[in-house]
Amino acid sequence: MEQPGSTLPRRQMLVFWLPLAASWLLMSAEVPVLQAAIARLADMETELAAFGIVTSLQIAIESPVIMLLATSTALTTSHRNYCTLRVFMAGINVLCTIVALLMAFTPLYDLVVRSWMGIPPDIAAAALPGMKIMILWAAAIGVRRFFQGVMIRQGQTRWVGYGTVVRLLSSGGTGILLALMTDLPGVSVGSIGLMAGVCSEAVFAVAAARPVVRRILRGAGTADPGTLTLWEVTRYHTPLAATSLLTLMAQPVIGAGLARMPHPSENLAAWPVVWAILFIFRSPAFALPEAVIALISQGRPQREIRRFCRQVGMVSSAAMALLVLTPLAGMYLHSVAGLPEALSEFVVPGLLLSVPLPFISAVHSWLRGALMSARRTHVIYWGMGVNLLLMIGLMTLGGIIQGPGSQTAVVALTAAFLAELYYLFRKQSRSEPRA
Repeated sequence: MEQPGSTLPRRQMLVFWLPLAASWLLMSAEVPVLQAAIARLADMETELAAFGIVTSLQIAIESPVIMLLATSTALTTSHRNYCTLRVFMAGINVLCTIVALLMAFTPLYDLVVRSWMGIPPDIAAAALPGMKIMILWAAAIGVRRFFQGVMIRQGQTRWVGYGTVVRLLSSGGTGILLALMTDLPGVSVGSIGLMAGVCSEAVFAVAAARPVVRRILRGAGTADPGTLTLWEVTRYHTPLAATSLLTLMAQPVIGAGLARMPHPSENLAAWPVVWAILFIFRSPAFALPEAVIALISQGRPQREIRRFCRQVGMVSSAAMALLVLTPLAGMYLHSVAGLPEALSEFVVPGLLLSVPLPFISAVHSWLRGALMSARRTHVIYWGMGVNLLLMIGLMTLGGIIQGPGSQTAVVALTAAFLAELYYLFRKQSRSEPRA
């Protein structure tokens, strides 16, 4: 029998988590590749800023489907539950597509982007074609995250990593070819690339999950602790969807704040680069919640899982420090990202302040995974509410005092996550079994 202090659980966690982390890491390279292509096209500054607006809005629209990965991982315990979850996935995909259509083809776009966010007119106009191209973005993500969760529940994590390779090759290859062979503006190049990648990954996920789905439908999956109704799935998922929406609203909030600070065009062009680099080093932590859910469901010691999450965070922050505190940062920004020196000056200060965030994200992922495993999703929702309220307050303050763009955004992001961590820790520690 495994002892709580043994190294066997850590090795098994590593094997289970590594394909998921590789998937997130590969996915984190997608936007920087497309940004590098856009940076070498005409009107680079405006197109980069507009591409950042498109991605932030589309990610906000897709927020209800983001947590389908966690929901299907946690709840796909039988063939009946699988069928119920599949119906739920289809419904939520339709709703997100309707919102995307309204955003791209009605005055709602001007209301949100020009009025609420205060984006400069030239950037808002450049972003609109990208919104129209990415109508089916959320639906494609909903399909692939649902089937990825089914595979994770059955321990087939390697297929998630393979799917992300397909996505990166499709998106990056499409974007680079369009940049080289067409006269399309940068936003269109990036948006078509993103759509090609996510649609390819969705098709791959459906195909890869077929053997697992056949076993589930034959009743050969894990033991069924109880059949779920559509209402019970909705009750479980709704706080997670609301949490995801609040999480992803941070990007439009940051964009709106940067638009009201000095040098708005430069800050709006620089922030997507800061965010993309930060995403790379936080990506190992993004793979943790589903791993935590699955491992807790297998009876793994929570103390070992928690320690593993902290170790992931420490290594991730150390790796980011190696980049931003050495000449590697300049080499990346100039040679890979293709940024001019003037724009790099808006990126580097934000990166320097971002080093603790990968570790914070790993602790955050542990707490969320533990709470989702306990089906206490409402706690996660309220925690994200604390996060977003503080974020809005700090970005508003930054606009009032005319603070430096990327530094203000990173400070607001860090403070908001720390406040959420404190809230989640207090709630989770009351229910965690003693080691």
